[in-house]
This record gives sequence, C-alpha cells and structure tokens, in this order.
Amino acid sequence: MAQSDHSGLNLPLMEAGLESPADEDGVHESFYQLIAEHSLDEELSDALELQQLQKELEDTGRDSDADPSTSRHDLWEQTQGEGDMEWEGEERQTNPLIDERWSSATLKILSSMPSRTIGRSRGAIISQYYNRTMQLRRRKQSRPSVRDFSRSARPSIRGYGVETDSTDGEMSKKDRLVNNLRNLSLSDRVQMLRAMPLSMTEKSELRSLALGNESQTSSSSQIPCCSRFKYYIICAVRRGWYSWLSFLHSLQLWQVALKRVSGRFGTGVLSYFVFLKTLLFFNLFLFLVTGAFLVLPQAVHPPVLLNGTRSFAGLELLTGAGYFSDTVMYYGYYSNYTLQWTCRDDGGQNISAGTRPHCLLKNLSYNLPLAYFFTIGMSLFITCIILVYSMSKSFGQSFRIDKSQSILAMKVFCSWDFKVIKETSVKLMSENICTQVQELLAEVKQRDVNNSVCQKLGRVIANGVAWTICIASTTGCVIGIYYFSEHMNQKLQKSSRNGFATNNPLLNEAQLLALPLVVSLINLLLPGLFNLAAWMEEYESPSVCTYVAIGRNLMLKVSVLGVLCYHWLGQVAADPKSIDLMCWESFVGQELYRFLIMDFIFTLLDTLFGEFLWRLFSQKVLKRKRKPVFDIARNVLELIYGQTLAWMGVLFSPLLPAVQIIKLWLLFYIKMGSVMMNCQAPRKPYRVSQMTTIFITLLCFPSFLGASVCVTYTMWSITPSSSCGPFRGLKTMFQAGKRLMEQLEKDNPKLAVLARAHAYLVEKPLFLFVGAGIFLIVIYFHSQVVDGQRKIISLLQEQIENEGEDKKFLITRLQSVHERKRAPTRRLIRQESSC
Repeated sequence: MAQSDHSGLNLPLMEAGLESPADEDGVHESFYQLIAEHSLDEELSDALELQQLQKELEDTGRDSDADPSTSRHDLWEQTQGEGDMEWEGEERQTNPLIDERWSSATLKILSSMPSRTIGRSRGAIISQYYNRTMQLRRRKQSRPSVRDFSRSARPSIRGYGVETDSTDGEMSKKDRLVNNLRNLSLSDRVQMLRAMPLSMTEKSELRSLALGNESQTSSSSQIPCCSRFKYYIICAVRRGWYSWLSFLHSLQLWQVALKRVSGRFGTGVLSYFVFLKTLLFFNLFLFLVTGAFLVLPQAVHPPVLLNGTRSFAGLELLTGAGYFSDTVMYYGYYSNYTLQWTCRDDGGQNISAGTRPHCLLKNLSYNLPLAYFFTIGMSLFITCIILVYSMSKSFGQSFRIDKSQSILAMKVFCSWDFKVIKETSVKLMSENICTQVQELLAEVKQRDVNNSVCQKLGRVIANGVAWTICIASTTGCVIGIYYFSEHMNQKLQKSSRNGFATNNPLLNEAQLLALPLVVSLINLLLPGLFNLAAWMEEYESPSVCTYVAIGRNLMLKVSVLGVLCYHWLGQVAADPKSIDLMCWESFVGQELYRFLIMDFIFTLLDTLFGEFLWRLFSQKVLKRKRKPVFDIARNVLELIYGQTLAWMGVLFSPLLPAVQIIKLWLLFYIKMGSVMMNCQAPRKPYRVSQMTTIFITLLCFPSFLGASVCVTYTMWSITPSSSCGPFRGLKTMFQAGKRLMEQLEKDNPKLAVLARAHAYLVEKPLFLFVGAGIFLIVIYFHSQVVDGQRKIISLLQEQIENEGEDKKFLITRLQSVHERKRAPTRRLIRQESSC
C-alpha cells in the first residue's frame, strides 16, 4: 500500500503545496479536521497493513520451501527498494521534507490539504462534489444557500488523490453529480459549479447538462409581455450605461498614446509623459482662475492708453515686448480702480454710477486691485493644497511592500482584460504586459554583488571624480550667468543714459534675448557633460543612475533660477529708474516670457540634433542598429524648470499659464513622435515605481516653494511701480487688502471682526508659518502611516511564512509518529527474514 502511494505522489506538486495559502483560517480548520478524521481511522489502517504484510510473508514462506533460491530477505529488499530513484537530486538537499519516505497516512493527509486540490484528477473532483451535493440535499430539505456554509468546508479528496479512476466509473460519477445538481436550487447550483476546481470547458459542460432541462422548459413556457418588456428595458439601460462609461473612458487625454509608450518603452519613459500631463492640468487651473477673475473683467473694461497702441512687428512672439506690452498679457495694463457699469439717463447719455443714488443700487462694481491680490494668492494656495494631496497620494501608492515575485504572478495571471476586442487595443495591451513582465523579471534577477575592497574603493573614487566635475561645471556656469546678467544690466543703464533706447526699438528688443539665450544654451549643453561624467561610474541598477542624473540636473536648475531671481528682484526691481523702466513688473513678466520661449526653442533643437540627427548619423554613418535612449532626468528637469518660471510669472503676467499650456501641448506631440521614431527602450529594463512620486516631490518643494517665496516676497516687501499696474501709489501690494479692510470697517462697524481676522491671519507672517507647518505635519504623519503599513505588511508576510513552517513541522511530526508505530512491524519482518 505504501508503495502504491509513493508511486502516485507528484514531487513538484508536493513542493508547491508546502507554501502557505492565502486563506489561513480556513486552511487551519480544514487541516485540523483532516488530522482528526485520520487519527480515528489510523488503528484500522495499520491493522489492515499488518494483515496484508503477514499474508505476504506466509505466501512467501510457502514459495521458499518449494524454491530455496528465493529468501525472505529478498522480499524485504524488494519491498524497501522501490521508489528510491524518485527522491534523488537536488531537492533532497534543499527541502528536508523530501528526504523522508512517506507512509500512507501521511500521503493521505498531504493529498487532502487545501493547497493540493488544484492538481488532482478530474474523477476525484467529480466524486468529491457528488458527495457534497448529496450531503447538501440530505442536510436541509429547504435547500439553504451555499453562502451559509463555513469557509473551511474546502474540497477534500480523501481516498481519491492516490488512485486512478476508470472511465466508466468517472462517467457514472459524473451522471450522478449532474443528477444531484439538478435537484438543488438554482443559486446553490451556480455556487457549487463556481467552486469546482475544473477547467472552463468542463464547467461549461456540467452547467449545460445541469441546466439543460430547465432551459428547455423555460424556453418552451410562454413569458408574459410585461416581464419581457421589463427585461428589454433593463438590458437597454445596462447597455447604455456601459456605453456611457466607455465613452467617458475614451475622453481621457492622450490615453492611447500613453499606452503605446508604456508598452514599447516601459514605465520610466511613461512617467515623463504622465508628469507632463499633470503639469498641463496645473496650468489649465491657473489659466481658468486668472482668466475668469482678472483677464476677462479687464478686457471688458479696457483702460485708456496715453501713448496709444503699438503696431505688431512679429518679433513680439520671441521677445514678448512691443505690441504685447499694452495688452492684458502683463501687469502694467491692469487698472488701479474699481470697475463699474454705467447707467443711462432719460436722454440716453452715459452717467457715472455714483451720480445717481437709484443707479448705484443697480450697478455691479469690481475692485480690480483687491481681485488681483486675492486671485493670485488663492490660486497659489489652492495649487499648494493640490500638490500636497497629490504628493501624499503618490507616496501611498508607490511605497508599498509588494514583492516582485507576487507582482509578477499577478501580472502574468490577472492583468489581461478580456473585454478588449479591438486588434489595436489587444496589441497595445500585450506590449504593455510584456514590457512590465520584463521589468519585473529584471528586478527579480537583480542581486547584490559582493565586490572586493579594491573594487569598492575604485567605485568611490570614480563617483567622487564625477561629482567633482559636475559641481565644478555647475558653479562655473552659475558664476558666468551672474556676471553676464550684470553686464546686460550695465548695458541697459548705459543705453538709457545716452538715449540710445529710442533709436531702433526692434534692435533693443532683440538685445533682450541675449540673457535667455545664454541660460538656455547652458541648460542644453551642461546635462550632456553630466552624462559623460556618468560613464565613469558603474551603477548596477539603471534606476539609481536615473536618480543620480536627476539630482545633478536639479542642482543646475536650482542654481540658475536662484541667480535669475536675484537679478530680477534684487537689481531690476530695486532700482528700476537706473535702466529707465516705467513699469518694472511688466519688464520682469517679459523676461519670464522670453525664458519660456527660449526654453521651448532649445528643447526643439535638442530633439532635432540630439535624437533625430544622431539616429541618422548612427544608422547611416556608423552602421549601428541601436538608437539613442530617452534621457528621462534631463527632460523631466526641463519641465520642472519651465513650470517654475510659469509660477513665478503669474504675478507679473496673468496670461503666462496660457503660454505654458501651448508649450506643453506642442511638447507632448513633438516628444511623442521623437520617442517613437528616434529612441529605443533601455538595454536593461527596470521598474520605476517611485519615480512619479519623486517628480511630484521635486515639483512641490524646490519648484513651487521657491516660486511662492519669490511671489510672497514681491507682495510683502518690494514697492510697486508708481505709474502702472493695479497697485500704483501703494508702498507694497499687500496694502490693497489692508485698505479694503479699513474701508469695510469704516462703512460697517459690524464687519470689524473680519478686519481683525485679516490683520491676524494675513498681515502677520505667523499664519503663513503655521499653515506651512500644518502641511509639513500632515505630510509627516502620512509618511509615518505609510511606514507603519509597510511594517504591518512585512509582519503579516513573516507570519504567513511561519505558518507554512508550522505545516511542515506538523507533517514531519505525523511521519515520525507513524514511523514509531511501524517500528514493531519492521522488527517482526527482520526476525522472520533472519530465521
């Protein structure tokens, strides 16, 4: 009996069954029940085995008396020698449970475990479910629902896992199972069929046999018209709802393009385009707010221009000056008074709203300076809230404890969407899944390499030299930008003193492009030097190389923006009369516009020369099939750099977010076409689960924080221009809100509480520090919650592993107990063989 059990055991199945299943409570309860059941039958099983062995010994004794060449010792060797070849190999060393020769009781326990129900025979499954349906019919005549049963009532194959059912017996069991299924209720029948561990074809066959008669009787019976009409209405509503959901899903921006990039280039390149899409929505929000509360009211009530409008020459598209200076594009065009609608008298003439008391009640007034101040402040505040929320949500999604093996299993078996039927969608999904599986496999295969001391020292020296080159080049470029901005400022002062500014306006405007040209050229060339320095380093993980490149490019961008902010707010805004500026806010807005345009132009040049021409040169001249790899760090930092300029410029140019929207929209299609045509996937696929979180974090803290500090400093500390803008005549822009509160308190003493609230919450910087502290505390607590969840998940995984070890321990103990009970039998056999 033990020999037949050994021959029926499947080693790979056994190894798979040693792992702990997901439903631990049900497994433990079922496992305890199985041990209890087998412990009752253990004495009977041992007695039967002893009787069989004694009978074999007696038959062998008679044969040995007739034939002396055959001995009982040979029978013992024959009994103990079978099945040894199945247990040889490397599994003997890796798994201690495979070193034992299992008894029949142990094999029955193993075959009855819940984790073994997947690979058993079809006949055993049908037999087991036949027994379950019989028990279900006899237990309750009221046909209860299957949901009332315990989760531990798992399928068991006691007596079937080690034997092979014949075809006739299998068919008879199948017929009896179908008969029992027909006697069950419809809900119990469906639940029972779903719980069977059979293939879809076999389930469909059983379902057709079990539901065949009822379907014929239901089809033959006539359905009432009301029920039929109700059924058609429900189907139509459901079909319309699914069509509406599909339509809404298709309205997502750039959905197909993002899937195509993800399938061909992986999550690293996809993160760049997802980040670009995020920036587009941020700028769209700013544009809608400033357009509704600033641009539209001022466009409806344009101010009177003393110098008249300028003609459009075409150079304004690059410089932002000239014709655009007298439009709603810049700060200097906006009025410093309250916009009011006028009434008509009986003679049809326009009369001011304040001249007639009854008209004052009918008109609508709009305080533009106050609207300008609160619109900019509230838009940046809401942007900060959205950024903090996005960052916390991204932290919760990316920093999860998901082992690559488990994600790989889910990706292989659970990622396909069977509702996709279009050929193009099927190809995109297959490419996407294939790329993600390659990334997960690369992460699974990645191992820590133990380097020698000399190799570690050489790597440290190489990293130190590379960082020294990057820091030295960044410092030199920043110093060069500072001195060049000083030179341009002195040149403007000299031209304003000598009166050369009015000779050729176009030439003077073209000279203003020098500083943006130099800065954009540095931003284009210096990341190439960073990539050359990265060749000296040897990073085993491509994601680590990407993060290092992001850090170096971030160092460059932050340094450049720091010098530019000092140039605009510390030199131009501090002494605008030295360069003959009547409205320094509009000049700073034009500068930011020029930097955005130049950044876009140099991005196009980088796409043309760095990707397209390099691909042609590599394929045509060098005769290489490889294409350049998309530089994620460089392109992402360019996006953050441009978005920082847009946030800084929204105070000086309310329409600058519209320019940024156009730039990002064009940039998406240009980069998408260049990536699909000129670039290739990385040589080593890698999964960047935290890259989107890092992008949002960099956008929040260095980018948005720096821009909001510059805007806040301008509002609180710098004196606005006295001849333009909504804050002319004030010491600071902040006094606009303070004057309104004083006016409200004077007109209505009941609003004194509102004035005090403004004084304590807005005028004092303590509120800003408290608000920033609250945001930081929220981020800290959220990170702590995520860290606690990670620890809990790791503890649960460790507990699952320990439960698996407990099962192994129980199996080995069961085998040892059985071996101790079989010891007298073995001694009896040895004594008989020695006689």
